[in-house]
Amino acid sequence: MKLEGEISLNELVNPKVHFIGIGGAGMSGIARIMLAKGFSVSGSDKNDSSVIKSLKVLGAEIQIGHSADNIKDCQLVIVSSAILENNPELVTAKQKGIQIAARAQALAWLMSDLTSIAVAGTHGKTTTTAMLTVALQSAGLDPSFAIGGTINTAGTNAHNGSGSIFIAEADESDGSFLAYKPSGAIITNVELDHVDHFADEEAVFRVFEQFIDSIKEDGFLVACGDDLGVAKLLKRVKRKDLRVLLYGEGSNNDFKIERIYLAPTTSVATVSNVGRKIGELSLAVVGKHNLLNALAAFAAGSALSISEEKLLTGLKSFTGTRRRFELKGEVAGIKVIDDYGHHPTEVAVTLTAAKNLAQGGRVLVVFQPHRYSRTAAFASEFSSVLSAADFTYLLEVYAASEAPIPGVSSL
Repeated sequence: MKLEGEISLNELVNPKVHFIGIGGAGMSGIARIMLAKGFSVSGSDKNDSSVIKSLKVLGAEIQIGHSADNIKDCQLVIVSSAILENNPELVTAKQKGIQIAARAQALAWLMSDLTSIAVAGTHGKTTTTAMLTVALQSAGLDPSFAIGGTINTAGTNAHNGSGSIFIAEADESDGSFLAYKPSGAIITNVELDHVDHFADEEAVFRVFEQFIDSIKEDGFLVACGDDLGVAKLLKRVKRKDLRVLLYGEGSNNDFKIERIYLAPTTSVATVSNVGRKIGELSLAVVGKHNLLNALAAFAAGSALSISEEKLLTGLKSFTGTRRRFELKGEVAGIKVIDDYGHHPTEVAVTLTAAKNLAQGGRVLVVFQPHRYSRTAAFASEFSSVLSAADFTYLLEVYAASEAPIPGVSSL
């Protein structure tokens, strides 16, 4: 959804903002920040949740269910990407001539006057954004942040900080991350996903190329030099003003991890920068993929001139985000892990971490495919990666906003 005109939120008098679909991860984060800024916030969602209850505690007026009556004296309506054009609240807002914004455009407004870092990539965005946030907080800064998941230590997915830095997870799923115009960016990897929006791999590369072009003049880009998709993407980049910092294991990277040690519940590696040993990166989360996510956060922090020692200390204090290999409990020696991974690549790294945690024990998987389009596109890949488990129980496809596709199911 496109926003017509260029209106700064700062120009609104006694601003009242209404959110259609306020309970989503991205929408709720923006609502939290606007509440902290003193905006009057109302909203609606089809289902109640703990997220909605927490927003009500902060002062938001929220209705369960969508109705034209919910659109009252607001000056701005922010719409979730999951909302259809015939939604009664959206229809009413248009009839009343109320300014309408997509979620990404509202977030872009909040970021616009600050040093903003947008964290993008097909996989690892939420964790990397959270890691960078925790590292900067540990260094004594108070950044604003908006993340698609809850940071365990903070207990929230968003914060209106007192500092000059804004860290945002940049979701490529519908191309809306092109609204952000960040000061710097991270790209963790590039791979085909969101096949409901992208027709093929080339479409994915095009939108990421545009994302790089959206970085402000003389900004920086931190990117994984080990990732084949990133390597292919960078060959398309023509900008000469952009400072590109590569990270990974390979010799071509500016920031490297070496001497990797993966324990069942921790991960350790040595960090270096262009041959200069910096120190030990020690994490309380598991997997080489998380060491790479942390290295991306470290590189971005370095680009912001944050002390290397403080960054390593901050990353050591990171305990994860909810639903990213989250230990929910243990019964009779059986550990129960919750993970949001819904792409074959994500499932593969999750199962690798689970096998390391199991230490020779069995790994049992309960898997719910996410979206019919993704299930159809990656059926053989899912079959392959799930075969690594000792037993897999399949739930029916979670449709999200999609209609069923004939012949596509988890069976």
